Parts: sequence; C-alpha cells; structure tokens
Amino acid sequence: MMLGEVPTPLDVDPRRRILGLETEFGLHFDAPNARAVTPEEVAGHLFHSVVEWGRSSNVFLTNGARLYIDVGAHPEYATAECDSVTQLVAHDKAGERIVHDLVARGEARLRAAGVEGSIYLYKNNTDSAGNSYGCHENYLVRRRADFKAFASLLLPFFVSRQIVTGSGCITRTPQGAHYSFSPRADHMWEGMSSATTRSRPMINTRDEPHAHADLYRRMHVIVGDSTMAEPTTMLKVGATDLLLRILEARLRLPELALANEMQAIRTIAHDVTGAATVELADGRHMTAADLQESCLEAVRDHLDGVIERTDEVDAILDLWERGVGAVRTQDASGVDTEIEWAIKRRLIERYRDRLGCALDDPRLARLEMAYHDVSPSRGVFNRLQADGLVKRVVSEQDILNAQTQPPATTRAALRGRFVTAALASGHDYTVDWVHLKISGTDPRTVLLKDPFRNVDERVDVLLAALDG
Repeated sequence: MMLGEVPTPLDVDPRRRILGLETEFGLHFDAPNARAVTPEEVAGHLFHSVVEWGRSSNVFLTNGARLYIDVGAHPEYATAECDSVTQLVAHDKAGERIVHDLVARGEARLRAAGVEGSIYLYKNNTDSAGNSYGCHENYLVRRRADFKAFASLLLPFFVSRQIVTGSGCITRTPQGAHYSFSPRADHMWEGMSSATTRSRPMINTRDEPHAHADLYRRMHVIVGDSTMAEPTTMLKVGATDLLLRILEARLRLPELALANEMQAIRTIAHDVTGAATVELADGRHMTAADLQESCLEAVRDHLDGVIERTDEVDAILDLWERGVGAVRTQDASGVDTEIEWAIKRRLIERYRDRLGCALDDPRLARLEMAYHDVSPSRGVFNRLQADGLVKRVVSEQDILNAQTQPPATTRAALRGRFVTAALASGHDYTVDWVHLKISGTDPRTVLLKDPFRNVDERVDVLLAALDG
C-alpha cells in the first residue's frame, strides 16, 4: 500500500543544492603466511557484521548514507543528501570512519577461518595493477532540455581543476618517474557519456535523478580524485557548485571549450610546473592556471548577485585563488597544509631527502599508499592531521555526529529516522534513495521524491506503524 500522494515539491531557495559524494575504497589483505584468499572472500568477512543487522551487503545506515560492496569486491560509501559543502565534508569523513570500523571484526572472522592477516582500506584512486576507482560527485540541478550543452560548459573547468583539487601521485613510466597532479586523469576517456567503466567519461550523463524527474536532474561527475584533506574536498565540491549557480541563472561563463579534452587533461596532469599549455577550440592556447583563473573571476563577478557571499563561499574562493597562485609561482608553501597534491608532495620530498633515493624507489610507493590508509592510527595522512600539519574544515564532533545522524535539513533526515525505527522494531523493511517500505503481510510504502523535504506526515504514519 502506498501511503498518500506525493507532496507538492517545496519552493526551494535557489542557493540550496543537494550534494553527495560516493567513494570507492581500495581493499587489500596482507597475509604472507596464509592460504590464498580472494578479494570476494575478504570483502564477505569485512561486511559480515553489516549483513548480520542489515540482511544484505547493500544497506542504508541510520545517518542516511548507503554502504555496499561494489563491483570488484571493494567497499563503497555514498553520503546522505547534504545541502551545504561543509556538511558534506563532515559526512564524507564519517564514511572513512564507518568503513574502517568494519576492519577489526573482519580480521577476527578471517582468523576464525584459519587466515591470519591484516585488512587495509585505502581512500585513493588506483591500485598496483593499474585499475582505477575513485570519488564520484553528485550535484542536483534543475532539469533543462539542453542538459548536455549546459554540462559541457564545465568540461574545461573539470580538465584543469586538478591543479587545485588533485590528490597528487608519483607517475612511473618506462622513461622514469615524475610527480603528477592527479592519478585519475590518465583513466578518463571521454568528456561526457552514459557509461561509467567501459569508456569512463568526466561527466556521466545517465539520467537517474533520485528525485522528481520532471523537475530535477543529477549531474554525476566522475573525473575527480578521492581526497583525504578536508580543505581540498571543500574546494573540489564548492567551486563546482558556484559555477553551477552561474549557469543555472542562465548567465555565461568564459568561452573556454577545448580542442581535445583527453589530451588536455593528461598534459595538465603531468606538468606540475604549470607551464604547459592546452589548445582551445578557437585556436588559443592557455595554461591550466589561466583556465582556472577565468572560472574564478567569473564567480567573483557574480558575488552579491547570483552568489551570496557567506563565510563558506569566502573560504572556497580564498583557497581557490591561493591554489592557482601556488601553481603560477611554483611556491606551494602557502597551500601545502590544505591542497592535497601539495601536502603529499611535501611528504614525499621530505622522505626522499632522508632516504637519498630516486622518485621511483619502492619505499616511496609504499609511503604513498600508506598516506591513503583510512586507519586513524596507521594512516600517514591521519597522523599528519593529528600532528597539526593539515588544516581542518570540520570538527571531530561534526564527524562523530555524521557517523550516526543524518543531515537534518534534507530528505536524509526522514530516511535516517525510518531506518533507526525499523531496526529497533525488528520489522522487515526496504530502503533506497526514494522509497521507504515496511514489508510483510501489511506492506506500506512511502515515495520520497523531494530531496529538500525533511518533514513528511506520511513518514510519521509509517513510523507509527512500526511502533504498533
């Protein structure tokens, strides 16, 4: 039984946007003296405690997020719907803690099965075999007939954004090793496409809004790196949101269409001097810093108009400007506690000097991997942050709250209340992004198509049924 009509969509403040991040975590099991174990077996033991309470390895949590085993037997965490960048940063970091909390019980189950070893979870973008997995960004936008033309205007921004939001990496080639802005850049094959793995576009155009389909569309961006540093995550999502506000107001961005996006993204990635130029469709040549500065200036031109100046907006613009300046001047000392490629390069260079080794030394490869370990005690990034060498955007309490509590201002609040009540009641239930359902002899379903709505009388009726 469907409970009531779907409410009329809220008249939403255009400054609000639903935001989300999906993070694919690398999974490694180190057991040198044990029998061979498949990734599927390790993932099964890792998620056993999830299956125990959720009856599935694909569940929605009390904080409104989704946790599941993705294709390739690695964990994936999709944040609940957030409506501010800072809120999203807290929920993204909560995901790291939530997946790490599965490790101890997973290792215990493997020991009970006669396999002694350690489970490692990495928030990075590539593995030793060259496979890529990453961080997908989601931005809810108003539906429009010219979506592809609208989205394509952001491609020059996404191609060049890596100079301020890339996670950095050591790139190894037959000719030697060098440092790059982004490990994800080499794994992009198209500007836009409905595919995700076969051709891997920068913007996935599959039309799956998880909302009123007549009103909304979800822009699914898969070109970005997974990032550990909170300020970098803030900038990655925040700068994109600000440019979307300009485009949704039917205002123009600078004409920056590229002649060859795939060539440009690789050229930019592999030149940390920032001197390399890329060709535009109109024949001009610009550096990545030129492209980013044009986008930044477009945002500044619309401050106190389309874009309201807030502390969050000021923080995004300040870091964006300083990040571009660091590439232009080749002096990252002003951002190497905030922008991830600079944080990581500083770490690698320090160890390289200490070891007296070349950039392709295997010890630096191990250090780079350890940087992305989500373990609070073992992960190198987390140790840097604990030592005050990386700046924060949110507090520890914000992250702790986000591990169990959904954002209070979006649809996630309704989902979180329902999951909490359903677990406490013992009822069989089903949840996805838009449905809440009590199963059994008297099934009841609520369809939640408005992601901005955090109060709904139909959900109250559903919760009362759980108590009955």
